[in-house]
Amino acid sequence: MAFSGNFMCTSFKVELMRGVHNFTTTTGNTFKLAMYDNSASFTAATTAYTATNEVAASGTYAAGGGALTNVTPTSTSTTAFTDFADLSFTSATITAFGAMIYNDSAAGDPSVCILDFGGSKSSSAGTFTIIFPTNDSTNAILRIA
Repeated sequence: MAFSGNFMCTSFKVELMRGVHNFTTTTGNTFKLAMYDNSASFTAATTAYTATNEVAASGTYAAGGGALTNVTPTSTSTTAFTDFADLSFTSATITAFGAMIYNDSAAGDPSVCILDFGGSKSSSAGTFTIIFPTNDSTNAILRIA
């Protein structure tokens, strides 16, 4: 299996300190989620979006993936966090093993995180939905403690 866990990309952490990423809902960057087959190989060292081993376009899924709707960052206690609204691709025949969230607004399409689906997830001429976890300090897709 090529996917081997979920990772917040190390380059993303550095880019946060350089002001590359803006997650604000109305004025922030455009983030996308691209899905990949089992031949993709990503780690925390992944630095940017790639089309290599991306699943084929189908239904409303297109090359480069789908645009995410940002949830404005917030914090609880000592943890800052942000999330995205669930994302669906309709009329799609897809088998994906994982995904990458990346910043489509920044030069070079820098990666944010790698998501391992834990095995193949499929749809057949139907709706493929990415359901993000609860947006709180222990579950949100992006958390910095």
